[in-house]
Amino acid sequence: MAQIQLRAQRTPARDSRPAAGRSRVRPTYAAVDLDALAHNLHVVTAAAGGAPVLAVVKADGYGHGAAAVAQRLEAEGAFGFGVALAEEALALRALGVRRPIVILNGVHGAAHAEIVDARLTPVVYDPGEVEAFARAVACRRDERPFGLHLKIDTGMARLGAFGQTLDATLRAIEQSPGVFLEGVLTHLATADTDRDFALEQLVRFELSLATIRARGHRPRWVHASNSAATLMLPEARYDLVRPGIALYGYGAGPAPTVARLRPALRVCTEVVALRDLPAGAPVGYDCTFTTRRPSRIATLPVGYADGVRRAASNRGVVLIEGRRCPIAGRVSMDLLSIDVTDAPSVHVGSEAVLIGEQGGARIEANEVASWADTTAYEVLTGVSVRVPRVYLGAAGPSAPAG
Repeated sequence: MAQIQLRAQRTPARDSRPAAGRSRVRPTYAAVDLDALAHNLHVVTAAAGGAPVLAVVKADGYGHGAAAVAQRLEAEGAFGFGVALAEEALALRALGVRRPIVILNGVHGAAHAEIVDARLTPVVYDPGEVEAFARAVACRRDERPFGLHLKIDTGMARLGAFGQTLDATLRAIEQSPGVFLEGVLTHLATADTDRDFALEQLVRFELSLATIRARGHRPRWVHASNSAATLMLPEARYDLVRPGIALYGYGAGPAPTVARLRPALRVCTEVVALRDLPAGAPVGYDCTFTTRRPSRIATLPVGYADGVRRAASNRGVVLIEGRRCPIAGRVSMDLLSIDVTDAPSVHVGSEAVLIGEQGGARIEANEVASWADTTAYEVLTGVSVRVPRVYLGAAGPSAPAG
């Protein structure tokens, strides 16, 4: 077997990364374009006919950083924010976000008093939660009524009131001083895949709304639209829409509208080593890749602990020097091997793009998802916390918070 040669780049090449990215100890980082988020908010708002937007920023803003995302979207006129967990909502309030924050999955635990104090908006779907909030309100000196949003299960079969549970939850609201029904919502299971079932869910939702209104409730906010419904199902828009993935640049919908969305996340690293291998040389764990010709293999300091899907082994690609270079061998925890034989200008220090654009070529989260039989949602939220976020906006790049 021919001797393996190690190559090192002695002279630094031009680095196109933002200064905040270069200043960090680790070359791997995720750049979040806040201007793209603002642009997407306005695209979604226009597509929804100007309906107020409850921007969903759960899961740390779909991996983009909930604090920076919420602060920018609040400045751009978002009506409010949707999160999954009480701690997500409390964290945003502590950072100074003042718009309404709806805790979409309800409250599990004992944070009721903190939620009341922070004037957050919990979603409820059973009498016990209503009573817990009523007790928390009774212990506070704030005499303002506290609003609840009631979730109706119309076919998702996860969370939400239905049948006798709906009756009991409404009765608990009616019998609890200090709380009132401010909103009613449901969640659509197939807005982007099965319009007929989505419309069937809306029929069930309307029946529940009729029951609620017949009992004298007048909810100010009725909402059902996720991203797909916001863009594709006008019947579901009601009083406000609550897009998630579309704000980050992805989603199903009319082609012209989807084409206007701008992905906001770019995940980058750089080549830290190069090896010239002969034909027949194995690469990586379990030797699942063997060179078929004399090959140059680049090593990147990124792996599945950073969010690179292991299923992308021998399937995915990375952009280096504007070329789509294939992943060679297994994705490991911290390192990734790339076949750069057809990109002779690659050197130690060359930028490598895992998600985003480089030199006119692009890899989007949807494509990355296809290598792992998953969705763009999982790809975006899977970029791990050890990957530093760098924020770019109209005023230029800034270092990530924290």
